[in-house]
Amino acid sequence: MAAKRASGQPFNIMIVGQNGRLQYEAALFAASLRASDQGFSGRLIVAEPQPGPLWQADPRLADPGVRALLADLGAEIVPFESRVFGQRYPYGNKIEALSALPAGAPFVFFDSDTLITGPLSQVAFDFDHPAASMRREGTWPEIDLYGPGYGAIWKSLYDRFGLDFETSLDTSQPDEYWRRYLYFNAGWFFFHCPAEFGARFLDYATAIRDDPPPELICQSLDPWLDQVALPLVIHAFGGGRPGPELSGLDGDITCHWRTMPLFYARESDHAVEVLETVAAPNKIKKVLKAHEPFRRFVYQGKGARARALFDRAALPRREQMIRNRLKKEKLWMR
Repeated sequence: MAAKRASGQPFNIMIVGQNGRLQYEAALFAASLRASDQGFSGRLIVAEPQPGPLWQADPRLADPGVRALLADLGAEIVPFESRVFGQRYPYGNKIEALSALPAGAPFVFFDSDTLITGPLSQVAFDFDHPAASMRREGTWPEIDLYGPGYGAIWKSLYDRFGLDFETSLDTSQPDEYWRRYLYFNAGWFFFHCPAEFGARFLDYATAIRDDPPPELICQSLDPWLDQVALPLVIHAFGGGRPGPELSGLDGDITCHWRTMPLFYARESDHAVEVLETVAAPNKIKKVLKAHEPFRRFVYQGKGARARALFDRAALPRREQMIRNRLKKEKLWMR
């Protein structure tokens, strides 16, 4: 099967699904894709980690209702082995899972906590020039008063892998301001070959984890490792910041909702309408309501309570401020 973008190139979609909340998030993703983009005829691949020494418990999808719903929605559950990360760094799933995709076939990866709210198949992806989500805050690095600054830290990583640091900079931003440096949210990214991208991603991530440059000595890499390595991979393959042709991602076409309280607090009326419409049919409701955040926020009204606390036109500047208000009102859950 092949979904066509504006220039006619086919692509696959990959998300990760495993036991716990990700299995229900994967079901919602699949349902929203089918509802919002009926023109998408490509492969939706749910990459499933397999049991092994790097997992304390079986990570496979445990709810048979989720498996049945994914199949009914046309998703393919494809296994992959965790050889490097596993339980100790589950964010590494998105790196190792790329090995489960067909080599040479363009792909778009999404975090499972994403809602498709428009025609994804109409996005003009340029798979030869990878990019990733810019919906992020300046979470890494954390600058110490007496330590190296943003420029020195990022340059040490580009130097480690033989990359041109200067061409990665957004020179419209001031020196030592975090936005000057190439930094993404790893909630979505794409390229023309998952094998090439995954191998480079794994190489860079493990090198940074196991032998970081001296400039990183005071920096935490958990949970930031994937987001530290990702801009280096994208730059190495000739990509960079997404252009206006991708504005529908994290916009009218996709919504990286993160948690149900955050979703209801800050996302658009359109996104809320899509989620509640998609979640309403009985065959979907009986699966999603097994996940407590969906049950409480979508089906039992806590979402409306959280939404009433905030003005979407004047949200707090930092996410932590939204979280704190939700916690104060006893409306926080992961």
